[in-house]
Amino acid sequence: MSEDYQYTSIAYTQLSEDALNGVIEDFISREGTDYGMQEYSFEQKAQQVKNQLVSGKAVIVFDHDSQSVSILHKDQLS
Repeated sequence: MSEDYQYTSIAYTQLSEDALNGVIEDFISREGTDYGMQEYSFEQKAQQVKNQLVSGKAVIVFDHDSQSVSILHKDQLS
């Protein structure tokens, strides 16, 4: 884990599969992420988010201000 401003980064590998799925599902539900012209199922969206975590394009963070966990694009931490 590393400190980035008000966030602590959490490696996705540190979470159980159930916890990781919960974080991803919560992120998709809250963000209403736009996936362009094509519609994707919830499962497809979840897999896309997981792929971004695995590739390092996205990071799970704990926000100290809101005391919550979220997913940010790696560029948002810079």
